[in-house]
Amino acid sequence: MHYCCLDRNLLQLCSKISHFILFSFHFHNLSSNSCFKFQMGARIHQFLYILFIQFWFSTAQNDDGAILRALKDSWQNTPPNWEDNPDPCNGWDGIRCKDSRIISITLTSMGLSGTLSGDIGQLTELQILDLSYNPLTGSLTPQIGNLNKLTNLLLVDCNFTGPLPETLGSLENLVFMSLNLNHFTGSIPPSIGNITSLYWLDLADNQLTGSIPVSSRTTPGLDMLTNARHFHVGGNKLSGAIPEQLFHPNMKLIHLLFENNQLTGPIPDTLGLVTSLEVVRLDRNSLTGNVPSNINSLTGLFELFLSNNLLTGPVPDLTGLDALNYLFNKLNGTLDIGSSQSSQLQQVNLQDNQIEEFRQRDQNNIAVILVGNPICMESGHTGGFCSIPVNTDTPYSTPPNGCTPSSCNSGQVSSPASCRCAYPYIGNLVFRAPSFSDLENSAIYEALRSQMNDYFLRTELPVETVSLRNPRKSLEGYLEITLQVFPFADNHRFNRTGILDVGFSLSNQTFKPNKTFGTYFFTAEKYDFTEGASGGKSSNTGVIIGSVVGGCVLVALLVLAGIYALRQKGSSERTPHESSPFALWDENNGSGAVPQLKGTKAFSYQELRKYTNNFSESNNIGTGGYGMVYKGSLPNGQLVAIKRSTRGSTQGGLEFKTEIELLSRVHHKNLVSLIGFCFDQGEQMLVYEFIVNGTLKDTLSGNF
Repeated sequence: MHYCCLDRNLLQLCSKISHFILFSFHFHNLSSNSCFKFQMGARIHQFLYILFIQFWFSTAQNDDGAILRALKDSWQNTPPNWEDNPDPCNGWDGIRCKDSRIISITLTSMGLSGTLSGDIGQLTELQILDLSYNPLTGSLTPQIGNLNKLTNLLLVDCNFTGPLPETLGSLENLVFMSLNLNHFTGSIPPSIGNITSLYWLDLADNQLTGSIPVSSRTTPGLDMLTNARHFHVGGNKLSGAIPEQLFHPNMKLIHLLFENNQLTGPIPDTLGLVTSLEVVRLDRNSLTGNVPSNINSLTGLFELFLSNNLLTGPVPDLTGLDALNYLFNKLNGTLDIGSSQSSQLQQVNLQDNQIEEFRQRDQNNIAVILVGNPICMESGHTGGFCSIPVNTDTPYSTPPNGCTPSSCNSGQVSSPASCRCAYPYIGNLVFRAPSFSDLENSAIYEALRSQMNDYFLRTELPVETVSLRNPRKSLEGYLEITLQVFPFADNHRFNRTGILDVGFSLSNQTFKPNKTFGTYFFTAEKYDFTEGASGGKSSNTGVIIGSVVGGCVLVALLVLAGIYALRQKGSSERTPHESSPFALWDENNGSGAVPQLKGTKAFSYQELRKYTNNFSESNNIGTGGYGMVYKGSLPNGQLVAIKRSTRGSTQGGLEFKTEIELLSRVHHKNLVSLIGFCFDQGEQMLVYEFIVNGTLKDTLSGNF
């Protein structure tokens, strides 16, 4: 076996284990054979070190597994197969591992409830975290910033509350940050500007307040995100002016969505410097002043939304805007649509402005709406540009493909592809800035449905077909379409893996519609799984590996026992372990769930203080590992050795839990038994049975 790849944490743990073995023999009566020289101690230490490195590699209980099990304890409705075996890397739904380290957690639409505890910050190899479409509550833990390998953070449509932690700025490799549709409060952390790799920033539809952060000499800001293509912060309570510094020629933004906030002041002229922009939504704010004259330099602009502000001045020059579809606001003067306008320009909506004159030349394909302007109110016009188009067609719904729809039971829907009854995955596609206005054009929706079907077929997801229905405009001006995703023809219902894969493709924007629909997000309804449904394939691999590992560990311990049994006169009688409930274990301080032990007692600090005569000097019998060792006497007369960690050497709660779980599993006649532990009042102590007749050092050196 090669050990060059061992990380620091593993080496430290192996060192602790080897020190534990030496500490065990510290209290044994070993033979003082004259040929047993002290230099054997160093060789034995090396042997134990290598042996327990092998033990650690072979055990199924790795650190990441313990951390995820601690996370699991704070969740309800976890996938059923999480109960089938203790190793998350052996087929747990939604978990992906590499070399026994967890690299991906995707649990979309699983119905998870509970909170996201700080234990998540210890999964240091994690690259993808997607908990979207689950009713999770509580705040976003600051420990999230420890995941410096994270690339995708997706917490869409949950119920998280509280402020966004400043530690988000430590996620130096993050590409996707989607925290929309929650209840986050407070300001946008300026530290997000440190994430130079960020491509997608979506903080929309929360309750964020304060100003838009930009950098200064001492603090970062969003203007530093030169690789970002998406700024989505609409639907919050952001206030103040849009900083001029936010925009500069080095930016690559294509979507700027600041709608439905409380922003004031003018639109900065620097907006015209970001020539990559395709969609700009600044509507439903309190912006004032004129529309910048250089807005026509944004030649790639598809949609410009400026409605429901307090803008004044003349209508901006539309010349040079190659793909402008919408223009809303309250402006005055003359609307002049000349022959130089883009052939793709579909609609100009200037309802409730102060337009007094309208000129249109050779552009009959452009729909102009001037309802509520002086030109309509004073002239008495009632048709044409002085009326709002009325939609008369019935709402769109994907038609069946040459078959007769079935009459289905409650909860089931007839698939349009086969007309069989099934339980589809249902939700809403919400398009924030579509580039069309005719909601009755069925060809547009058929094109979207065909594109989605092709995507699911290409990615080999267990999808038969999709259905779209009931397109409608929301109060925010978004286009909402109900989506139904049907499972394969031989299944009536998705298993958990199927839902996880389909949900991730939508939450992570892996599926990308054409530019006609623009940027979107997805909200999912709760999916009703069958009893005990599991998306993972059953496997005996874990059982086989566990058996082999158990055998290897047993052989290793027997070899260890053989080495020392030759030098031992006999074994001491063991007293039975005491046991009691772990009443003092606090699951809310980052220590994880109560340790899974049998025959091990949880002592209070006051108990051990009493048993050692207040840790008196007379009870101090030496130093072991990372602290002092005291002799103590239990109420039943049993003598114990109490290893008390010094304040500077204490571990984290989860590390201490992992250590006592490991030590409690090591049982051998030549090793002292772990009787109990203390995790109380900031103390970490291990309680062993006491063995008389000197120390290991005394025996090895021949001084006893």
